[in-house]
Amino acid sequence: MRPLLAIALLFAVALGTADPAAAQTGPNDTCLMCHSDSNAKGASGNSIGLDKAKFKASAHGALGLKCTDCHTDTSVDKLPHPKKLKTATCTGCHEQAVKDYASTAHAKGRAGGNAVAATCADCHGPAHEVMKSDNPASRTNRANIETTCGSCHGNDKLVAQAHLPGGNVQAKYHDSIHDKTLLSKSGYASQAPTCVSCHGAHSILSSKDQASAVSRTNVAQTCGSCHQREKIVFDKGTHGKLAHAGMTAAPNCSDCHGAHGIQKSTAPAWQVAVVGACGNCHEDIVKSYRLTYHGKVTDLGFSQIATCASCHGAHDVRSASDPLSPTHPLNRTEMCSTCHANATAQFASWDPHPEPANPQRSLSLYYTSIFMNVLLAGVFTFFGLHTILWAYRSFRVVQERRKGGRH
Repeated sequence: MRPLLAIALLFAVALGTADPAAAQTGPNDTCLMCHSDSNAKGASGNSIGLDKAKFKASAHGALGLKCTDCHTDTSVDKLPHPKKLKTATCTGCHEQAVKDYASTAHAKGRAGGNAVAATCADCHGPAHEVMKSDNPASRTNRANIETTCGSCHGNDKLVAQAHLPGGNVQAKYHDSIHDKTLLSKSGYASQAPTCVSCHGAHSILSSKDQASAVSRTNVAQTCGSCHQREKIVFDKGTHGKLAHAGMTAAPNCSDCHGAHGIQKSTAPAWQVAVVGACGNCHEDIVKSYRLTYHGKVTDLGFSQIATCASCHGAHDVRSASDPLSPTHPLNRTEMCSTCHANATAQFASWDPHPEPANPQRSLSLYYTSIFMNVLLAGVFTFFGLHTILWAYRSFRVVQERRKGGRH
């Protein structure tokens, strides 16, 4: 390396003496006489070559930064430089970004020995090829964010090796309404959220961190930055009030919609599946719903039937005692009439969440259930016994015929 560098420097000096214009050669050109060689290797055997064209097209090259602005422990006046230089850092120019990164899940993971945790170069690319995020070819351009984050969070091997939370989240996001909107040619494409819209860029924190934008206490606020109308309605509902009261277990946006695989709310498959999401908290209520005609039909996969949100609302879920709730006694007939045009007050008095084993909820249903269970057991017992006796008699008849007895 040193003989090659010495020859290059002598050549530069000679060229500068013969050609005054060449004497104005900048420090980068001096460095690139060696480092533009793709085969150049350092003392450790690692490549120290770079693509001159890519560097000049990069954000750093376009700004006219000198190599020595980052590699501060050498200069063109001190050549050849030592075989091993200090690793260049981003702190000199990007002090705040580096400071923010230091407290992130990525930085903490690397400090804890996780060698695959992302660094600046993993997201922005090699230092000599970094591009501004508004460049379509940049790794941090909004159209490329999924691919950039997915290089780790979409790699099953790395996910397992680093124990990344959520598994392969790129695959989930790729199938979500957010990514489909981002890739569409609609007017909403520029507004569709990417990974950094929810997690941040240099301030990515674990979801367990209270300061994280995706912690349970902040999810509604994060989603509300785009879905403002839904956020206002949610805050007025029971779930929103519980969350504001400090109950961290209160349902938030991701409990019902998911986090990375969010589907369009009008999708039939999602409308059916979301009933199960309600059951994560309201297990007994959903269990009783499954006993009804509505529940039986949704179990078969049909969405054109009343689900939880059809009666209770979606974002503004309220107690049945709230006069603004669709399930309030004064509002039930009107609510039922949205599907059943001729619904009457008597029709609306039907119990949508029957509990056959609870006599306090409905005594008539309780005894009817007992009667039906006894009747069912009796029928099966009678016909079971009848079948056994008939089989026994048939067996005896066959045996007697074989012996030549009476027919």
